[in-house]
Parts: sequence; C-alpha cells; structure tokens
Amino acid sequence: MALKIIETDDGSHSFYNEELDETYHSRHGAIQEAKHVFLKKGLDAIREQKQHIDLLEIGFGTGLNAWLTSIKIMDSDVKIDYTGVEAFPLNAEQIELLNYDGFSKTEEEKDIFKRIHDAKWEEKIKIHDNFSLLKRKQDFREIEDEDGFDLIYFDAFGPRVQPDLWTVDIFSRMYKALRRNGILVTYSAKGDVRRAMIEVGFKVERVDGPPGKREMLVAKKE
Repeated sequence: MALKIIETDDGSHSFYNEELDETYHSRHGAIQEAKHVFLKKGLDAIREQKQHIDLLEIGFGTGLNAWLTSIKIMDSDVKIDYTGVEAFPLNAEQIELLNYDGFSKTEEEKDIFKRIHDAKWEEKIKIHDNFSLLKRKQDFREIEDEDGFDLIYFDAFGPRVQPDLWTVDIFSRMYKALRRNGILVTYSAKGDVRRAMIEVGFKVERVDGPPGKREMLVAKKE
C-alpha cells in the first residue's frame, strides 16, 4: 500500500493513499474532523443515554479516533469497550511518522497512543481504567456482529474511491451490529449513502459537518 505522510490544515498528520487518490482524514484538519464527527456528534450523543458504551469503529486506520475517544473519557464516569476493525493495518514504521504526540497535553496521553498501537490484534487490552480496546483485522464485508454495539464510528475510505464499502449490504451489517437506540456517525453526506442507510431501517439525519464540509450523517436504529 503506497502511503505518503501529509500535514492537514490543523497541523495534524494523515496519510495519503496514492493508489486510491484518497486521504485517511480531511485535509482541512485530521484532529478537527475526528473531534467533530465522531466525538461531538457520536460519543457526546450516546453518553447522554449510557455510561458503559460498546463502540465499533469501521476503519481503525491511524488509531486517531480511538486515541481521542480514550483520552476524552479518561477522567469521566463513562467506560468504553472499543472495537476497531481494519482490513489493512498500518505498520510500526508508518505509525512512527504521525505527529499526534505533539497534540498531547500530558505524558500520559502520549503513552496512551503508544499503548493503543502496541496492543496485539485480536486480543482485548485494557488501555486505562475506563477504556478497553480490541483490534480486529477483518474485511468490513465479513462483519457479522448482532446487537453488540451502542455506537459506530463509520470511517471507511470515501464512497468515491471505495463505493463497495457504502452499500445496502454494508449498512445492513451495521444495522444488525447496533443495539436498539444505537447511533452510527460518518463524515459522508452523499445522497446514495443516506438512501442505503434508510433502506436498511436507519432513521437518518443530516447535521452540520466538520471544517471544510457542510454536512455529515447521523443514523439511528430505533
């Protein structure tokens, strides 16, 4: 996989996949995007309902979403069991290129990022008292979880370059994986993505997007 490190507009790094002509995060700001799409619109919404959250991430990638989620709840009364699914994990050398440690407020936050990436795949690891992590190397089209999650971060490569990851089949798997009143959040706001979500049973809302993007989608299983 031909990856090139890039700096996004908020100073945080991402990767550019030359083969797909696609970046792992928004060029307008990797950290800004993650905080808005996944933490603000996803985590903050579901934690109003639950204090123990089972969370599924589709597209573990650089581990940015897992890291930001972990440090956000570190000193809170919320506990998260986080499952990150990734078909093509980054290697240690690629992870070393990322500059997220420069955005850490404490040495502990830096250490948490390292612990997340040092965690063995297919083994549930306790990162800190409020956050456990299971990384699964798996094709998204093979996910067969049922009623196992309260929140899904859907962070696959975009529908322009990988339309097969944004289909009725995939969202049917996501719908089954969620519990009742569970939420799926994603940065995409494309009409065909929204229609696929509605077709499988989601109630879908367009909400304000992260910097550089007018809208994003929030889907709920009622």
